[in-house]
Amino acid sequence: MNEQGKKSQGTSLRVAESTDLMAFLLAKMGGMSRTSIKSLLVHGRVSINGKQETRYNTVLNKGDEVCITTRAVAIKSLVHKALRMIYEDNDVVVVEKREGLLTVATSPNSEEETAYSILKEYVRRENPTGGIFIVHRLDRETSGLLLFAKNRDAQHFLRDNWHQIVRERTYVAVVEGTLKKPSDTIVTWLTENPKSKRVYSSFTDNGGKKSITHYKKIGGNIQFSLLELHLETGRTNQIRVQMAAIGIPVVGDRKYGNGLSHEIDRLALHARVLAFEHPVTGQTLRFETPIPKEFYKLTKN
Repeated sequence: MNEQGKKSQGTSLRVAESTDLMAFLLAKMGGMSRTSIKSLLVHGRVSINGKQETRYNTVLNKGDEVCITTRAVAIKSLVHKALRMIYEDNDVVVVEKREGLLTVATSPNSEEETAYSILKEYVRRENPTGGIFIVHRLDRETSGLLLFAKNRDAQHFLRDNWHQIVRERTYVAVVEGTLKKPSDTIVTWLTENPKSKRVYSSFTDNGGKKSITHYKKIGGNIQFSLLELHLETGRTNQIRVQMAAIGIPVVGDRKYGNGLSHEIDRLALHARVLAFEHPVTGQTLRFETPIPKEFYKLTKN
């Protein structure tokens, strides 16, 4: 996106019965606080029948159209070899992370550069009081799409409603060997050792977290298979642990598989697609990245 390509996006709501604007937005905006709604009004992001409205106690009549806009922000200055800006507006940021970069530091005193620290610095160059807030994470070794919030209300909405608002979350992976079934659903229960941080998988309910992954083979050769994976649940290391559990570990997985392959100098796992409901407008945003070229090289015939 550039300055010329800057656009406003939003959602339109129709009033079914007479009420005031605050009551209407509290009912329609999926758990937003009164403070957040007042912020929308103050910043001119609410209109009634095409006219901007800033008063929260304005009376609405049946048939009125209320519009909430999310102004997309022109991406100006985020230039980093390990992080690429995909989308930004007043409430959320979507980036593509390269493998090797942590989402957030693992200890409070760490000075290691992370996706979080890079974005925090970027936001504060534009707005010294601005912030970045964690919504979900990717493993250090995994590349792909990451979502961050730009305010506490957006973060709380996204986190509290994650399973309801995420419409699609698709990964691609290269695994070792071939599959008995070209597509299948894996259901296991995952438990994590608090000391080693290693996750273990059980095909029977052992009190762990039920974890569901759907996979489909989309390419491959005798040695490697290229898979598309849809997460129904999003547990720590879920794909890596479940692939290892069924005998086809992700290529390059030093924790659960056979370690680095001479064919590729990374973990062959990439978060390719992310679609979610916007915390303010309710609009579904969908983002898709290319499959890494090295994945194709591994699986070519």
